[in-house]
Amino acid sequence: MSSTAVPLHQRRPLVLADLVPGERTRDVLLVVGGAALTGLLAQVSIPVAGSPVPVTGQTLGALTVGAALGWQRGMASLALYLVAGMAGMPWYADGASGAGIPSLGYVIGFVLAAGVVGALASRGGDRSPLATIGTMVLGNAVIYAVGLPYLAASLGIDLSAAFDIGMKNYLLGDALKILIAAGCLPVVWRLLDRRRG
Repeated sequence: MSSTAVPLHQRRPLVLADLVPGERTRDVLLVVGGAALTGLLAQVSIPVAGSPVPVTGQTLGALTVGAALGWQRGMASLALYLVAGMAGMPWYADGASGAGIPSLGYVIGFVLAAGVVGALASRGGDRSPLATIGTMVLGNAVIYAVGLPYLAASLGIDLSAAFDIGMKNYLLGDALKILIAAGCLPVVWRLLDRRRG
């Protein structure tokens, strides 16, 4: 059986970005595009009373970029997003930039989460809704594992207080973003299978 006879969503390792032709140019454009998408989604921002961390579309962008681009391109894309924002590009939440923001730990977490999500996606972690949910939950856990201690250190508070102002009020929004990803990524794979089949 030739590899083209196997449905795309069953081939391993493969992420959505692998379907775009022209390797080197493709990779550069996808890395820059993933960073720009994350920056654009960061502008979808809802302030949370008592917290310096708004609810944004950033997390959805970072995790989707990781899944679609794979771990290497995904991490490169989010590293570009991190470094460019620290250097002054106003594409963090609410057009913020710089290295002194209390929520920078979450952005650092995006880089690592993109790697985890991308590695899982290349093993089928974005091919079904249930697998995508598991993949995105792990990605969110990585973001919080970095973001909460950074927030606590930045604000001079303990981890319990950081949880109260930097995680507890965000779990419902995270669940919604995870459901969006779980509804979209497997559908894209199925549509691509039909087009190529």
